[in-house]
This record gives sequence, structure tokens and C-alpha cells, in this order.
Amino acid sequence: MMSETSSYLQIHPVDNVWVALKNLPGGTLIKHNDDVFELVTPVEAKHKFTISTLNTNDEIYMYGVLVGKASQPIARGAAITVNNVYHASTDFTLGERKTTWEKPDTEEFAKKTFMGYHRSNGEVGTANYWLVIPLVFCENRNVTVLKEALYTRLGFEKPKGYEQEVSDLIEMYKAGKTVEEILSAELQQSSPQQQSFKLFPNIDGVKFLNHELGCGGTRSDSDALCGLLAGYITHPNVAGATVLSLGCQHAQTDILRAEIQKRDPQFNKSLIVLEQQQMGTENKLMKEALRQTFAGLMQANQLQRSPAPLSKLCIGLECGGSDGFSGISANLALGYLSDVMVALGGSIILAEFPELCGVEQDLSDRCLNEPMAQRFMHLMRTYNAQAEAAGSGFYANPSPGNIRDGLITDAIKSAGAAKKGGTSPVTDVLDYPQKVTQPGLNLLCTPGSDVESTTAEVAAGANIVLFTTGLGTPTGNPIVPVIKLSTNTALLNRMPDIIDIDCGPIISGEETIQQTAHRILNYVIEVAGGNIKPKAVLLGQDDFIPWKRGVSL
Repeated sequence: MMSETSSYLQIHPVDNVWVALKNLPGGTLIKHNDDVFELVTPVEAKHKFTISTLNTNDEIYMYGVLVGKASQPIARGAAITVNNVYHASTDFTLGERKTTWEKPDTEEFAKKTFMGYHRSNGEVGTANYWLVIPLVFCENRNVTVLKEALYTRLGFEKPKGYEQEVSDLIEMYKAGKTVEEILSAELQQSSPQQQSFKLFPNIDGVKFLNHELGCGGTRSDSDALCGLLAGYITHPNVAGATVLSLGCQHAQTDILRAEIQKRDPQFNKSLIVLEQQQMGTENKLMKEALRQTFAGLMQANQLQRSPAPLSKLCIGLECGGSDGFSGISANLALGYLSDVMVALGGSIILAEFPELCGVEQDLSDRCLNEPMAQRFMHLMRTYNAQAEAAGSGFYANPSPGNIRDGLITDAIKSAGAAKKGGTSPVTDVLDYPQKVTQPGLNLLCTPGSDVESTTAEVAAGANIVLFTTGLGTPTGNPIVPVIKLSTNTALLNRMPDIIDIDCGPIISGEETIQQTAHRILNYVIEVAGGNIKPKAVLLGQDDFIPWKRGVSL
């Protein structure tokens, strides 16, 4: 239950710090129950202030959980900052199962469908792509050569931008303009020409997934890479793949094939695997890759969209560039949407384990059985221990941008981030790079790092990713639509080129969480059916970074 005014908010009844919804000057009167007190310091929007005097090491609560402790005495009505608060969270143990939940009303969406690509194993894609993948970084150049040969001629290249601006700069240079004149010149914005030609209209694109792994590191990293790539090859948004292997690397083709069979025992997509050391010259490798890839594209183009129930959606939940409004607007809306999707029989992925620090007890208690709860707790403890052994635990997760906009401890960030997962039971706990096999809420161990986590969620089967941001981030994915949701309207106005949906009306009181969630889900249905392309897709934001275990938070 939330108690609020138009300028500040108490998120949970036991919280002893509240959130400023707008910039509050010192002296602002705050009503607390039957009492009224003044702010003794200014508090910027998204930041928090105390409602009682705190002594050194006193506990600080938000969202009803421990999120920090006072590092020095803090007066009532003072802003909390990194200078007077340090990270703290509650320990967790194996508790009782708490799997009962109140299902939301799904009547509005019960009979809705989306137009998807149906695969032979029963999965449904929201897009239809062909992949070209290097099994080791040694093949990156050859993959790039294939891209240069195929991309433009097949009609998949994105419109080029800023060419006119460069031409203008060249002309000014030729005309003898000075550095000062060029720096002060107003460049006219060019309008890139959209390509009308597309040889294969039922294929959304050919995607080239260059990376820096496959050999030279640990065997566990190369094995995980094969699992990740298998997740992409077997993904419902993928029709087939061309894989280039050097031959001598750790990431062997038989490991990749075994990972593919693990994820899809009846795998029957087009899979072209070519090994350079066996074939000989680059010329021979390239010509064979071109012939077989073109033939595969001809077959993939025969598939067309047809109706599918919303239960065929697997939605990955992500946040990046988070701010102090994330946990009270966009993330709460996604939490309600998650519950709706679970009630409809769909799948939800909640990842970013460093950003679940402090809410482990709630999530482990919601696991369907004790072994699942123990698995989650083990993954959390092991991951944090590895990070601490490398000199940085979960406590170091908040970025300078997070801190600047009100997320001053990892536990504060986590308490808001976890709200994306809603209230339903946890039906499975997965370790990277495993695949989702159960409907409902799945917990997937990934870093908090935006691109690595999104990359992993897609490998796990997400065919839509919902990405909340308070500061703005352009992250996308090569094969899955990534929909960006702003936590505040100011961000939408500042960066409209990357934001798809604004959740700011929750902060202003113009919309309820439920209304925003319904608006988002209707948009998801249009994107899943190919009727709308999110900004990340239009921008060609094809971010792909495999996780090197133990390095990233």
C-alpha cells in the first residue's frame, strides 16, 4: 500500500526514508502520520530523505526491506547520500514456500493473439532472421567479409546517416574555413533514404554475431559460448544459421551441436557449419558459405506469419541506466504485466542477479520447491563471492549515473529492479546460458551489465525484451525486438529517438500502474506481430556480448 502526496512518496509502511517526486528545497514541510516536519536539506527529485533521526549504523528501509545503514548520524528530514549511507542487506535462509498469489484480471487479453512465425517444435517467433556466427574470434574477419558481400545486395542494410553532414564539413574544409568556423557551423540534418528493395520479404534480416571468445580463455568460457550460440541458433526468431569455425579452437563444433541437441532434441533448422582449416583457402570457404547461405535464405523465406496465443510469448525483463523512479513507475508496470502474462500461460525472465541483492529471501520463498530455492540462493552466494574475490562484490554494482539519480546502494537499486518480476511464484531457476522450459516466472543468472544480460535473456528464449531506463540507453539485440520504457517523461522528451513508451504518467498521477501495464502489453502485441518496429530495431542497435563468467557485475 502506498501513501503519497504530489511531491513525495512513502513506498512501504515500514520505510524510514521516502522518495522526492520533484525537487524539494530545504524547509519543505513533510506530513508524517499526524506529525509535520521540515526538510533540513534540499532533496532532488528521485532521491530519498529520512523521516526520523538516524544514528550511526541505524538501519535504512525502502520497499519494506533493508537497503543500507547510516555511516554517520543523519538528522530527520535530511537527504541520504553516499556520504552518510553505506550498502547493507538482510541475509537469507531457506524459508517456507510462499507460492500463493492474487492473479490479475486477464479478460482484456485472454483472446488476443499475435502474428508470429511458427516453428516445428511448437515455439513461435516474433521475427524471422538468419544468423552468421563465428565459432571463434579468428573467424570474425570472414564473417565481416560475408556481411559486406550479402547485406546491401539482399536489401537488409540500414539507411546510412550523417553522410551529408560529412560532405558539408569537407566542403567547408576545401573552402578554407578555420577550425573555429567549422566547430561553430550549423550542420544540416540529412534524411537517409530508406531501401525499398528486399529480395526475401519474409526474412527480417541476416545478423552477424561477431565476438571475442572461443579460444585462449578458460574451457568453461568456451563451453558457455557454445551454449549461448546454441540458444541463438535454436531461438524461435531464427530460421537457420551459418557457422564459421577455424578448427583448432576450444569451442569445437561437436560441443556446439551437443548444446543444440540439449535445447532442441528434434532440431531440424538449416545449419551450415564450415571449417576453414579443412576447406583450405579463404576463397573456397567464402564461396561455399555464400552458396549454402543463399540456399538457406530461399527456404527460410517460405515461412509466413500466422496467429499465435499470447502464451507463446517469452518476455525478458531488463533495466539499464536506472534512476530513482525506476522502482516506482516502469518497473512496477512491468511487474503487473509479468503477472498478467504468467496468468495467461506465458513465460517471464527476471535476470541481473547482482540487482536482486537484498530481495533474495522473497524470491527464494516464492520458488515452487525447496531444491529450486536452494539453487537460487547458491547462485547468488557463489556469484557474489566470485565478485568479491575479484575485488568487487554486489555492493559495487550501482554506476555513477545510478548514484547521481538516487540509487545510492545496490540494495536500493535491487529492491526497485526486482519489482519487474511481479508477485507470481518462481517456476524455475536457470544458470547462464540455460534455456527456459517452464511457463511462468523464471530467474536467470546473468550480470547486471545491460548488453550481457540482454544477450543472455535472448539465448534463454526471450522473443521480446522489455527494457526500462531512467537515464537513457540505446541497447538492442540482433534477433529480438527490445522495447524501451522511460521511467520519467523528461527522458522521453530528451531522448525520443530511443524511447518507445513513457511510464512517466505514473509519477504524475495521470495513469495507474495497471493502465500503463495494459498500454505496454498492447504495444508488445503489435511489435510481436511485426506491425511496429521499436526504436532499437529502427536504429539497427544489434548489441551482442557473451558473458565471461566472474568478470562482470
